[in-house]
Amino acid sequence: MQTPDYIVFFIYFIIVSTYGWYVYKKKKHEDSKDYFLAKDSLTWWAIGASLIASNISAEQFIGMSGSGFTMGLAIAAYEWLAAVTLIIVAVFFIPIYLKNKIYTMPQFLKTRYNDTVAMIMAVFWLLLYVVVNLTSILFLGALAISSISGLDFGLCMIALAVFAVIITLGGMNVIGYTDVIQVVFLILGGLVTTYLALDLVAEHYGSSGALNGFNLMTENSADHFKMIFKKDDPYYMDLPGLAVLVGGMWIVNLNYWGCNQYITQRALGADLQTARSGILFAAFLKLLMPVIVVLPGIAAFVLYKEGVFTTEMTLNGEVVGDRAYPVLLNLLPVGLKGLSFAALTAAVVASLAGKANSIATIFTLDIYKKKINPSASENKQVQVGRLVIVISMIMAVAIAPYLGIDKKGGFQYIQEYTGFVSPGIFAMFLLGFFWKKTTSNAALFATVGGFILSVLFKISPNYIDLEFLYASGYAIPNADGVYEIPFIDRMGFVFLICVVLMYFISMYENRNGVTPNGLEVDKSMFRPTAAFTVGALLVIGFVAAMYGIYW
Repeated sequence: MQTPDYIVFFIYFIIVSTYGWYVYKKKKHEDSKDYFLAKDSLTWWAIGASLIASNISAEQFIGMSGSGFTMGLAIAAYEWLAAVTLIIVAVFFIPIYLKNKIYTMPQFLKTRYNDTVAMIMAVFWLLLYVVVNLTSILFLGALAISSISGLDFGLCMIALAVFAVIITLGGMNVIGYTDVIQVVFLILGGLVTTYLALDLVAEHYGSSGALNGFNLMTENSADHFKMIFKKDDPYYMDLPGLAVLVGGMWIVNLNYWGCNQYITQRALGADLQTARSGILFAAFLKLLMPVIVVLPGIAAFVLYKEGVFTTEMTLNGEVVGDRAYPVLLNLLPVGLKGLSFAALTAAVVASLAGKANSIATIFTLDIYKKKINPSASENKQVQVGRLVIVISMIMAVAIAPYLGIDKKGGFQYIQEYTGFVSPGIFAMFLLGFFWKKTTSNAALFATVGGFILSVLFKISPNYIDLEFLYASGYAIPNADGVYEIPFIDRMGFVFLICVVLMYFISMYENRNGVTPNGLEVDKSMFRPTAAFTVGALLVIGFVAAMYGIYW
Protein backbone atom coordinates (compact mmCIF):
# COMPACT_ATOMS: atom_id res chain seq x y z
CA MET A 1 0.00 0.00 0.00
CA GLN A 2 1.13 3.52 -0.81
CA THR A 3 0.30 6.90 0.74
CA PRO A 4 -3.01 7.45 -1.16
CA ASP A 5 -4.19 4.00 0.00
CA TYR A 6 -3.46 4.86 3.62
CA ILE A 7 -5.27 8.19 3.20
CA VAL A 8 -8.40 6.41 1.91
CA PHE A 9 -8.21 3.94 4.79
CA PHE A 10 -7.68 6.75 7.30
CA ILE A 11 -10.77 8.54 5.98
CA TYR A 12 -12.78 5.35 6.52
CA PHE A 13 -11.45 5.04 10.08
CA ILE A 14 -12.28 8.67 10.91
CA ILE A 15 -15.82 8.42 9.45
CA VAL A 16 -16.68 5.26 11.39
CA SER A 17 -15.10 6.46 14.65
CA THR A 18 -16.66 9.94 14.50
CA TYR A 19 -20.11 8.66 13.64
CA GLY A 20 -19.88 6.02 16.37
CA TRP A 21 -18.94 8.69 18.91
CA TYR A 22 -21.84 10.87 17.74
CA VAL A 23 -24.35 8.01 18.15
CA TYR A 24 -22.94 7.17 21.57
CA LYS A 25 -23.15 10.76 22.87
CA LYS A 26 -26.66 11.23 21.44
CA LYS A 27 -27.96 8.39 23.64
CA LYS A 28 -28.60 10.08 26.99
CA HIS A 29 -30.07 7.18 29.00
CA GLU A 30 -28.36 3.81 28.99
CA ASP A 31 -29.87 0.74 30.61
CA SER A 32 -29.04 -2.90 29.86
CA LYS A 33 -31.60 -3.34 27.07
CA ASP A 34 -30.51 -0.07 25.45
CA TYR A 35 -26.87 -1.14 25.60
CA PHE A 36 -27.20 -4.76 24.50
CA LEU A 37 -30.22 -4.58 22.16
CA ALA A 38 -30.72 -0.92 21.15
CA LYS A 39 -34.35 -1.31 22.24
CA ASP A 40 -36.72 0.50 19.81
CA SER A 41 -33.80 2.48 18.34
CA LEU A 42 -32.70 0.72 15.13
CA THR A 43 -34.51 1.43 11.86
CA TRP A 44 -35.21 -1.30 9.27
CA TRP A 45 -32.26 -0.26 7.12
CA ALA A 46 -29.94 -0.23 10.14
CA ILE A 47 -31.12 -3.72 11.13
CA GLY A 48 -30.60 -5.07 7.60
CA ALA A 49 -27.20 -3.45 7.20
CA SER A 50 -26.08 -4.62 10.64
CA LEU A 51 -27.14 -8.20 9.88
CA ILE A 52 -24.95 -8.24 6.77
CA ALA A 53 -22.04 -6.33 8.31
CA SER A 54 -21.98 -8.74 11.23
CA ASN A 55 -22.30 -11.79 8.99
CA ILE A 56 -19.84 -10.87 6.23
CA SER A 57 -16.32 -10.97 7.56
CA ALA A 58 -12.91 -12.43 6.90
CA GLU A 59 -14.36 -15.93 6.58
CA GLN A 60 -16.29 -14.70 3.53
CA PHE A 61 -13.77 -12.28 2.01
CA ILE A 62 -10.85 -14.60 2.64
CA GLY A 63 -12.33 -18.03 3.34
CA MET A 64 -15.20 -18.02 0.85
CA SER A 65 -13.08 -16.34 -1.81
CA GLY A 66 -10.54 -19.09 -1.17
CA SER A 67 -13.29 -21.69 -1.62
CA GLY A 68 -14.25 -19.92 -4.85
CA PHE A 69 -10.63 -20.39 -5.96
CA THR A 70 -10.64 -24.10 -5.17
CA MET A 71 -14.21 -25.29 -5.80
CA GLY A 72 -15.94 -22.47 -7.67
CA LEU A 73 -19.43 -20.98 -7.66
CA ALA A 74 -20.95 -23.86 -5.66
CA ILE A 75 -19.75 -22.25 -2.43
CA ALA A 76 -22.27 -19.45 -3.15
CA ALA A 77 -24.92 -21.87 -1.83
CA TYR A 78 -24.16 -20.58 1.67
CA GLU A 79 -25.05 -17.03 0.57
CA TRP A 80 -27.97 -17.54 -1.80
CA LEU A 81 -29.73 -20.14 0.35
CA ALA A 82 -29.15 -17.86 3.33
CA ALA A 83 -31.23 -15.21 1.54
CA VAL A 84 -34.16 -17.67 1.37
CA THR A 85 -33.52 -18.66 4.98
CA LEU A 86 -33.84 -15.04 6.07
CA ILE A 87 -37.34 -14.98 4.57
CA ILE A 88 -38.30 -18.07 6.59
CA VAL A 89 -36.85 -16.57 9.78
CA ALA A 90 -38.68 -13.27 9.24
CA VAL A 91 -42.03 -15.00 8.71
CA PHE A 92 -41.92 -17.81 11.29
CA PHE A 93 -39.17 -17.27 13.89
CA ILE A 94 -39.00 -13.54 14.66
CA PRO A 95 -42.75 -13.23 15.45
CA ILE A 96 -42.42 -15.87 18.18
CA TYR A 97 -39.45 -14.10 19.78
CA LEU A 98 -41.12 -10.70 19.72
CA LYS A 99 -44.54 -11.95 20.87
CA ASN A 100 -42.93 -13.61 23.91
CA LYS A 101 -40.55 -10.69 24.61
CA ILE A 102 -37.45 -12.82 24.08
CA TYR A 103 -34.16 -10.87 24.12
CA THR A 104 -31.57 -13.66 24.30
CA MET A 105 -31.49 -17.25 23.11
CA PRO A 106 -30.89 -18.67 26.63
CA GLN A 107 -33.91 -16.64 27.78
CA PHE A 108 -35.98 -18.40 25.12
CA LEU A 109 -34.76 -21.78 26.38
CA LYS A 110 -35.60 -20.86 29.98
CA THR A 111 -39.07 -19.64 29.00
CA ARG A 112 -39.82 -22.67 26.83
CA TYR A 113 -37.94 -25.34 28.81
CA ASN A 114 -36.10 -24.68 32.09
CA ASP A 115 -33.06 -23.11 33.77
CA THR A 116 -30.86 -26.17 33.26
CA VAL A 117 -31.23 -26.21 29.48
CA ALA A 118 -30.80 -22.43 29.33
CA MET A 119 -27.62 -22.43 31.45
CA ILE A 120 -25.98 -25.31 29.58
CA MET A 121 -26.61 -23.59 26.26
CA ALA A 122 -25.46 -20.20 27.56
CA VAL A 123 -22.08 -21.71 28.47
CA PHE A 124 -22.04 -23.68 25.21
CA TRP A 125 -22.64 -20.57 23.11
CA LEU A 126 -20.04 -18.53 24.96
CA LEU A 127 -17.40 -21.19 24.28
CA LEU A 128 -18.45 -21.51 20.64
CA TYR A 129 -18.43 -17.76 20.06
CA VAL A 130 -15.02 -17.22 21.64
CA VAL A 131 -13.15 -20.38 20.60
CA VAL A 132 -14.53 -20.82 17.06
CA ASN A 133 -16.08 -17.61 15.77
CA LEU A 134 -14.18 -14.76 17.40
CA THR A 135 -10.83 -16.47 16.91
CA SER A 136 -11.41 -17.36 13.25
CA ILE A 137 -12.60 -13.84 12.38
CA LEU A 138 -9.53 -12.34 14.05
CA PHE A 139 -7.11 -14.84 12.54
CA LEU A 140 -8.37 -14.62 8.96
CA GLY A 141 -8.76 -10.85 9.12
CA ALA A 142 -5.24 -10.38 10.42
CA LEU A 143 -3.91 -12.81 7.80
CA ALA A 144 -5.44 -10.77 4.99
CA ILE A 145 -4.49 -7.36 6.35
CA SER A 146 -0.94 -8.51 7.06
CA SER A 147 -0.63 -9.85 3.49
CA ILE A 148 -1.81 -6.56 2.00
CA SER A 149 -0.11 -4.05 4.27
CA GLY A 150 3.07 -5.95 5.05
CA LEU A 151 2.55 -5.31 8.77
CA ASP A 152 3.31 -7.96 11.36
CA PHE A 153 0.55 -10.58 11.70
CA GLY A 154 0.37 -10.30 15.50
CA LEU A 155 0.20 -6.51 15.31
CA CYS A 156 -2.69 -6.76 12.84
CA MET A 157 -4.61 -9.06 15.18
CA ILE A 158 -4.18 -6.67 18.09
CA ALA A 159 -5.12 -3.61 15.99
CA LEU A 160 -8.33 -5.28 14.75
CA ALA A 161 -9.24 -6.34 18.28
CA VAL A 162 -8.69 -2.82 19.67
CA PHE A 163 -10.73 -1.17 16.88
CA ALA A 164 -13.57 -3.65 17.42
CA VAL A 165 -13.52 -3.16 21.20
CA ILE A 166 -13.78 0.62 20.79
CA ILE A 167 -16.93 0.22 18.69
CA THR A 168 -18.41 -2.53 20.84
CA LEU A 169 -18.05 -0.60 24.11
CA GLY A 170 -20.61 1.86 22.75
CA GLY A 171 -23.31 -0.80 22.71
CA MET A 172 -25.72 -2.05 20.06
CA ASN A 173 -26.78 1.46 19.04
CA VAL A 174 -23.23 2.30 18.00
CA ILE A 175 -22.74 -1.11 16.39
CA GLY A 176 -26.03 -0.96 14.48
CA TYR A 177 -25.58 2.50 13.00
CA THR A 178 -21.84 2.27 12.32
CA ASP A 179 -22.61 -1.01 10.55
CA VAL A 180 -24.50 1.01 7.94
CA ILE A 181 -21.26 2.82 7.09
CA GLN A 182 -19.34 -0.45 7.27
CA VAL A 183 -21.73 -2.02 4.73
CA VAL A 184 -21.33 0.93 2.35
CA PHE A 185 -17.54 0.47 2.39
CA LEU A 186 -17.91 -3.31 2.29
CA ILE A 187 -20.13 -3.34 -0.80
CA LEU A 188 -18.46 -0.45 -2.64
CA GLY A 189 -14.94 -1.73 -2.04
CA GLY A 190 -15.99 -5.31 -2.73
CA LEU A 191 -17.62 -4.44 -6.05
CA VAL A 192 -14.55 -2.44 -7.10
CA THR A 193 -12.35 -5.45 -6.35
CA THR A 194 -14.65 -7.77 -8.32
CA TYR A 195 -14.79 -5.41 -11.30
CA LEU A 196 -11.02 -5.05 -11.48
CA ALA A 197 -10.48 -8.81 -10.98
CA LEU A 198 -12.80 -9.59 -13.90
CA ASP A 199 -11.14 -6.88 -15.97
CA LEU A 200 -7.73 -8.45 -15.23
CA VAL A 201 -9.04 -11.73 -16.65
CA ALA A 202 -10.28 -9.95 -19.76
CA GLU A 203 -6.95 -8.16 -20.24
CA HIS A 204 -5.06 -11.42 -19.92
CA TYR A 205 -7.02 -12.83 -22.85
CA GLY A 206 -6.59 -9.68 -24.93
CA SER A 207 -9.95 -8.11 -24.20
CA SER A 208 -11.30 -5.57 -21.70
CA GLY A 209 -14.27 -5.00 -19.42
CA ALA A 210 -15.70 -6.95 -16.49
CA LEU A 211 -18.49 -8.54 -18.52
CA ASN A 212 -16.02 -9.92 -21.06
CA GLY A 213 -13.90 -11.13 -18.16
CA PHE A 214 -16.86 -12.98 -16.68
CA ASN A 215 -17.68 -14.63 -20.01
CA LEU A 216 -14.05 -15.67 -20.46
CA MET A 217 -14.05 -17.16 -16.96
CA THR A 218 -17.10 -19.29 -17.72
CA GLU A 219 -15.51 -20.45 -20.99
CA ASN A 220 -12.07 -21.26 -19.60
CA SER A 221 -13.10 -22.65 -16.21
CA ALA A 222 -16.51 -24.19 -16.79
CA ASP A 223 -15.85 -26.67 -13.95
CA HIS A 224 -15.92 -23.70 -11.54
CA PHE A 225 -19.45 -22.71 -12.59
CA LYS A 226 -21.66 -25.49 -11.32
CA MET A 227 -23.79 -25.30 -8.21
CA ILE A 228 -24.37 -29.02 -7.55
CA PHE A 229 -21.48 -31.48 -7.24
CA LYS A 230 -21.66 -35.17 -8.13
CA LYS A 231 -20.09 -37.73 -5.80
CA ASP A 232 -16.99 -38.11 -7.99
CA ASP A 233 -16.24 -34.37 -7.76
CA PRO A 234 -13.24 -33.59 -5.52
CA TYR A 235 -15.26 -31.20 -3.33
CA TYR A 236 -18.32 -33.36 -2.84
CA MET A 237 -17.23 -33.83 0.79
CA ASP A 238 -17.74 -30.10 1.40
CA LEU A 239 -20.93 -29.68 -0.66
CA PRO A 240 -22.58 -33.10 -1.07
CA GLY A 241 -24.84 -32.79 -4.10
CA LEU A 242 -28.56 -32.40 -3.55
CA ALA A 243 -28.11 -32.34 0.23
CA VAL A 244 -27.24 -28.70 -0.33
CA LEU A 245 -30.79 -28.08 -1.54
CA VAL A 246 -32.84 -30.58 0.46
CA GLY A 247 -30.61 -31.68 3.35
CA GLY A 248 -28.19 -30.47 5.97
CA MET A 249 -27.52 -27.05 4.42
CA TRP A 250 -30.90 -25.90 5.72
CA ILE A 251 -29.86 -26.84 9.24
CA VAL A 252 -26.71 -24.76 8.84
CA ASN A 253 -28.66 -21.74 7.67
CA LEU A 254 -31.78 -21.95 9.84
CA ASN A 255 -29.71 -22.48 12.97
CA TYR A 256 -27.36 -19.62 12.12
CA TRP A 257 -29.98 -17.07 11.08
CA GLY A 258 -32.84 -18.09 13.36
CA CYS A 259 -31.36 -19.53 16.57
CA ASN A 260 -28.19 -17.49 16.95
CA GLN A 261 -27.88 -14.62 19.43
CA TYR A 262 -25.21 -13.02 17.27
CA ILE A 263 -27.69 -12.57 14.41
CA THR A 264 -31.19 -12.40 15.89
CA GLN A 265 -30.05 -9.78 18.40
CA ARG A 266 -30.29 -7.12 15.70
CA ALA A 267 -34.04 -7.63 15.30
CA LEU A 268 -35.08 -8.41 18.89
CA GLY A 269 -35.19 -4.75 19.92
CA ALA A 270 -37.63 -3.73 17.15
CA ASP A 271 -41.33 -4.16 16.40
CA LEU A 272 -42.40 -6.94 14.03
CA GLN A 273 -42.85 -4.83 10.89
CA THR A 274 -39.49 -3.07 11.34
CA ALA A 275 -37.73 -6.36 12.09
CA ARG A 276 -39.23 -8.07 9.04
CA SER A 277 -38.38 -5.16 6.75
CA GLY A 278 -34.79 -5.16 8.01
CA ILE A 279 -34.43 -8.89 7.50
CA LEU A 280 -35.86 -8.64 3.97
CA PHE A 281 -33.37 -5.86 3.20
CA ALA A 282 -30.60 -8.17 4.46
CA ALA A 283 -31.89 -10.95 2.17
CA PHE A 284 -31.53 -8.68 -0.88
CA LEU A 285 -28.01 -7.70 0.19
CA LYS A 286 -27.20 -11.39 0.65
CA LEU A 287 -27.94 -12.04 -3.02
CA LEU A 288 -25.08 -9.68 -3.88
CA MET A 289 -22.47 -11.33 -1.68
CA PRO A 290 -21.28 -14.09 -4.09
CA VAL A 291 -20.50 -11.35 -6.63
CA ILE A 292 -18.28 -9.67 -4.04
CA VAL A 293 -16.61 -12.68 -2.40
CA VAL A 294 -16.85 -15.68 -4.76
CA LEU A 295 -16.22 -14.25 -8.24
CA PRO A 296 -12.84 -12.72 -7.23
CA GLY A 297 -11.74 -16.16 -6.04
CA ILE A 298 -12.71 -17.74 -9.38
CA ALA A 299 -10.92 -14.92 -11.22
CA ALA A 300 -7.81 -15.62 -9.16
CA PHE A 301 -8.05 -19.30 -10.10
CA VAL A 302 -8.30 -18.51 -13.83
CA LEU A 303 -5.29 -16.22 -13.64
CA TYR A 304 -3.35 -18.74 -11.54
CA LYS A 305 -4.11 -21.47 -14.08
CA GLU A 306 -2.71 -19.17 -16.76
CA GLY A 307 0.50 -18.73 -14.74
CA VAL A 308 -0.08 -15.08 -13.77
CA PHE A 309 0.83 -15.39 -10.07
CA THR A 310 1.84 -18.95 -9.32
CA THR A 311 4.35 -17.85 -6.67
CA GLU A 312 1.93 -15.62 -4.77
CA MET A 313 -0.67 -18.38 -4.41
CA THR A 314 1.73 -20.89 -2.89
CA LEU A 315 2.95 -21.27 0.67
CA ASN A 316 5.61 -23.83 1.58
CA GLY A 317 5.21 -25.37 -1.85
CA GLU A 318 1.41 -25.80 -1.58
CA VAL A 319 -1.37 -23.82 -3.25
CA VAL A 320 -3.39 -21.97 -0.57
CA GLY A 321 -6.84 -20.84 -1.71
CA ASP A 322 -7.21 -18.41 1.19
CA ARG A 323 -4.44 -16.28 -0.34
CA ALA A 324 -6.58 -15.49 -3.41
CA TYR A 325 -8.28 -12.33 -2.14
CA PRO A 326 -5.17 -10.73 -0.60
CA VAL A 327 -3.24 -11.45 -3.81
CA LEU A 328 -5.93 -9.75 -5.89
CA LEU A 329 -5.97 -6.72 -3.61
CA ASN A 330 -2.24 -6.32 -4.10
CA LEU A 331 -2.86 -6.01 -7.86
CA LEU A 332 -5.30 -3.10 -7.49
CA PRO A 333 -4.33 0.46 -8.51
CA VAL A 334 -3.19 2.95 -5.89
CA GLY A 335 -6.15 4.47 -4.05
CA LEU A 336 -8.57 1.69 -4.98
CA LYS A 337 -6.42 -0.70 -2.98
CA GLY A 338 -7.04 1.51 0.05
CA LEU A 339 -10.81 1.39 -0.59
CA SER A 340 -10.83 -2.41 -0.84
CA PHE A 341 -8.58 -2.60 2.21
CA ALA A 342 -11.12 -0.46 4.07
CA ALA A 343 -13.94 -2.77 2.88
CA LEU A 344 -12.15 -5.82 4.22
CA THR A 345 -11.36 -4.10 7.52
CA ALA A 346 -14.97 -2.93 7.81
CA ALA A 347 -16.22 -6.49 7.38
CA VAL A 348 -13.82 -7.87 9.98
CA VAL A 349 -14.37 -5.14 12.57
CA ALA A 350 -18.17 -5.21 12.23
CA SER A 351 -18.24 -8.96 12.73
CA LEU A 352 -15.90 -8.80 15.70
CA ALA A 353 -18.00 -6.07 17.29
CA GLY A 354 -21.25 -7.96 16.76
CA LYS A 355 -19.82 -11.20 18.11
CA ALA A 356 -18.30 -9.54 21.16
CA ASN A 357 -21.58 -7.77 21.92
CA SER A 358 -23.44 -11.09 21.78
CA ILE A 359 -20.91 -12.68 24.13
CA ALA A 360 -21.39 -9.80 26.57
CA THR A 361 -25.18 -9.99 26.24
CA ILE A 362 -25.41 -13.71 27.00
CA PHE A 363 -22.93 -13.57 29.88
CA THR A 364 -24.43 -10.47 31.51
CA LEU A 365 -28.16 -11.12 31.09
CA ASP A 366 -28.20 -14.92 31.32
CA ILE A 367 -25.35 -15.75 33.71
CA TYR A 368 -24.25 -12.70 35.71
CA LYS A 369 -27.69 -11.18 36.31
CA LYS A 370 -29.42 -14.50 37.01
CA LYS A 371 -26.80 -16.52 38.87
CA ILE A 372 -23.98 -14.30 40.13
CA ASN A 373 -25.58 -10.97 41.08
CA PRO A 374 -29.40 -10.95 40.68
CA SER A 375 -29.63 -7.50 42.31
CA ALA A 376 -27.19 -5.87 39.86
CA SER A 377 -28.26 -2.41 38.76
CA GLU A 378 -28.66 -1.42 35.10
CA ASN A 379 -25.41 0.51 35.23
CA LYS A 380 -23.57 -2.42 36.82
CA GLN A 381 -24.80 -4.76 34.07
CA VAL A 382 -23.48 -2.41 31.40
CA GLN A 383 -20.11 -2.23 33.20
CA VAL A 384 -19.91 -6.03 33.39
CA GLY A 385 -20.81 -6.28 29.70
CA ARG A 386 -17.98 -3.95 28.76
CA LEU A 387 -15.50 -5.90 30.88
CA VAL A 388 -16.59 -9.17 29.23
CA ILE A 389 -16.04 -7.61 25.79
CA VAL A 390 -12.43 -6.76 26.63
CA ILE A 391 -11.69 -10.14 28.26
CA SER A 392 -13.20 -12.18 25.41
CA MET A 393 -11.19 -10.24 22.83
CA ILE A 394 -7.96 -10.75 24.77
CA MET A 395 -8.68 -14.49 24.97
CA ALA A 396 -9.35 -14.68 21.22
CA VAL A 397 -6.11 -12.88 20.38
CA ALA A 398 -4.18 -15.23 22.67
CA ILE A 399 -5.50 -18.56 21.35
CA ALA A 400 -6.30 -17.85 17.66
CA PRO A 401 -2.79 -18.68 16.30
CA TYR A 402 -2.87 -22.17 17.87
CA LEU A 403 -6.17 -23.57 16.51
CA GLY A 404 -5.01 -24.62 13.03
CA ILE A 405 -7.50 -22.31 11.31
CA ASP A 406 -5.18 -21.93 8.33
CA LYS A 407 -4.85 -25.68 7.75
CA LYS A 408 -8.41 -26.52 6.70
CA GLY A 409 -9.42 -23.26 5.02
CA GLY A 410 -11.09 -20.58 7.07
CA PHE A 411 -14.65 -20.85 5.83
CA GLN A 412 -14.83 -24.64 5.99
CA TYR A 413 -13.20 -24.60 9.45
CA ILE A 414 -16.04 -22.48 10.84
CA GLN A 415 -18.79 -24.46 9.12
CA GLU A 416 -17.59 -27.89 10.17
CA TYR A 417 -16.87 -27.15 13.81
CA THR A 418 -20.07 -25.15 14.26
CA GLY A 419 -21.81 -28.16 12.71
CA PHE A 420 -21.05 -30.27 15.78
CA VAL A 421 -23.66 -28.34 17.78
CA SER A 422 -26.03 -27.00 15.13
CA PRO A 423 -28.26 -30.10 14.57
CA GLY A 424 -29.18 -30.59 18.23
CA ILE A 425 -29.70 -26.88 18.84
CA PHE A 426 -31.89 -26.46 15.79
CA ALA A 427 -33.97 -29.54 16.68
CA MET A 428 -34.48 -28.12 20.17
CA PHE A 429 -35.57 -24.72 18.83
CA LEU A 430 -37.74 -26.07 16.03
CA LEU A 431 -39.78 -28.39 18.23
CA GLY A 432 -39.85 -25.75 20.94
CA PHE A 433 -41.40 -23.32 18.50
CA PHE A 434 -43.98 -25.48 16.83
CA TRP A 435 -44.75 -28.53 19.02
CA LYS A 436 -46.18 -27.69 22.43
CA LYS A 437 -45.62 -31.18 23.80
CA THR A 438 -41.82 -30.95 23.65
CA THR A 439 -40.41 -31.42 27.16
CA SER A 440 -37.34 -30.07 28.91
CA ASN A 441 -35.65 -33.46 29.08
CA ALA A 442 -36.14 -33.88 25.34
CA ALA A 443 -34.45 -30.51 24.83
CA LEU A 444 -31.65 -31.51 27.20
CA PHE A 445 -31.09 -34.65 25.16
CA ALA A 446 -30.85 -32.58 21.95
CA THR A 447 -28.35 -30.23 23.60
CA VAL A 448 -25.95 -32.87 24.89
CA GLY A 449 -26.94 -35.90 22.80
CA GLY A 450 -26.78 -33.95 19.54
CA PHE A 451 -23.16 -33.01 20.21
CA ILE A 452 -22.25 -36.57 21.21
CA LEU A 453 -23.93 -37.97 18.09
CA SER A 454 -22.01 -35.49 15.92
CA VAL A 455 -18.72 -36.61 17.45
CA LEU A 456 -19.65 -40.29 16.97
CA PHE A 457 -20.49 -39.71 13.32
CA LYS A 458 -17.18 -37.88 12.89
CA ILE A 459 -15.03 -40.64 14.39
CA SER A 460 -17.07 -43.61 13.11
CA PRO A 461 -14.91 -44.08 9.96
CA ASN A 462 -12.02 -44.99 12.27
CA TYR A 463 -13.94 -48.05 13.46
CA ILE A 464 -16.54 -48.84 10.78
CA ASP A 465 -16.00 -49.32 7.04
CA LEU A 466 -18.57 -47.02 5.45
CA GLU A 467 -17.89 -48.00 1.85
CA PHE A 468 -21.40 -49.51 1.64
CA LEU A 469 -22.75 -45.92 1.76
CA TYR A 470 -20.74 -44.82 -1.28
CA ALA A 471 -23.35 -45.89 -3.85
CA SER A 472 -25.92 -43.60 -2.25
CA GLY A 473 -23.42 -40.74 -2.01
CA TYR A 474 -23.43 -40.67 1.81
CA ALA A 475 -19.78 -41.69 2.20
CA ILE A 476 -16.80 -40.50 0.18
CA PRO A 477 -13.16 -41.68 0.37
CA ASN A 478 -10.79 -39.10 1.79
CA ALA A 479 -7.11 -38.62 0.86
CA ASP A 480 -6.22 -41.75 2.87
CA GLY A 481 -8.91 -43.85 1.18
CA VAL A 482 -11.08 -43.94 4.32
CA TYR A 483 -14.80 -43.47 3.62
CA GLU A 484 -16.25 -40.49 5.49
CA ILE A 485 -19.73 -38.98 5.69
CA PRO A 486 -19.75 -35.35 4.42
CA PHE A 487 -20.29 -33.03 7.38
CA ILE A 488 -23.46 -31.53 5.87
CA ASP A 489 -24.95 -35.03 5.63
CA ARG A 490 -23.76 -35.78 9.17
CA MET A 491 -25.70 -32.75 10.34
CA GLY A 492 -28.81 -33.97 8.55
CA PHE A 493 -28.58 -37.44 10.11
CA VAL A 494 -27.96 -36.07 13.62
CA PHE A 495 -30.86 -33.63 13.28
CA LEU A 496 -33.28 -36.37 12.23
CA ILE A 497 -32.16 -38.65 15.07
CA CYS A 498 -32.56 -35.80 17.56
CA VAL A 499 -36.07 -34.98 16.34
CA VAL A 500 -37.19 -38.64 16.49
CA LEU A 501 -35.77 -39.25 19.97
CA MET A 502 -37.10 -35.91 21.24
CA TYR A 503 -40.54 -37.00 20.05
CA PHE A 504 -40.40 -40.31 21.93
CA ILE A 505 -38.95 -38.71 25.09
CA SER A 506 -41.65 -36.04 25.06
CA MET A 507 -44.49 -38.51 24.43
CA TYR A 508 -43.27 -40.75 27.26
CA GLU A 509 -43.11 -37.81 29.67
CA ASN A 510 -46.48 -36.46 28.53
CA ARG A 511 -48.08 -39.80 29.38
CA ASN A 512 -46.49 -39.58 32.84
CA GLY A 513 -48.05 -36.23 33.62
CA VAL A 514 -45.28 -33.83 32.57
CA THR A 515 -46.74 -30.57 31.27
CA PRO A 516 -44.25 -28.59 29.15
CA ASN A 517 -44.00 -24.80 29.29
CA GLY A 518 -45.79 -23.18 26.39
CA LEU A 519 -45.16 -20.10 24.29
CA GLU A 520 -47.69 -17.47 23.34
CA VAL A 521 -48.40 -18.05 19.65
CA ASP A 522 -51.02 -16.35 17.48
CA LYS A 523 -51.37 -17.69 13.93
CA SER A 524 -52.11 -14.20 12.59
CA MET A 525 -48.60 -13.04 13.48
CA PHE A 526 -47.17 -15.35 10.80
CA ARG A 527 -49.06 -13.47 8.08
CA PRO A 528 -46.68 -11.07 6.24
CA THR A 529 -47.69 -7.84 4.51
CA ALA A 530 -48.24 -7.72 0.75
CA ALA A 531 -45.05 -5.67 0.25
CA PHE A 532 -42.98 -8.21 2.21
CA THR A 533 -44.50 -11.06 0.19
CA VAL A 534 -43.54 -9.41 -3.11
CA GLY A 535 -39.98 -8.85 -1.90
CA ALA A 536 -39.74 -12.43 -0.62
CA LEU A 537 -40.91 -13.84 -3.97
CA LEU A 538 -38.27 -11.77 -5.78
CA VAL A 539 -35.53 -13.19 -3.53
CA ILE A 540 -36.73 -16.78 -3.94
CA GLY A 541 -37.14 -16.32 -7.71
CA PHE A 542 -33.58 -15.04 -8.08
CA VAL A 543 -32.10 -17.98 -6.16
CA ALA A 544 -34.17 -20.47 -8.19
CA ALA A 545 -32.94 -18.81 -11.40
CA MET A 546 -29.28 -19.07 -10.34
CA TYR A 547 -29.64 -22.77 -9.62
CA GLY A 548 -31.48 -23.25 -12.89
CA ILE A 549 -28.70 -21.56 -14.88
CA TYR A 550 -25.68 -23.02 -13.07
CA TRP A 551 -26.96 -26.44 -12.03
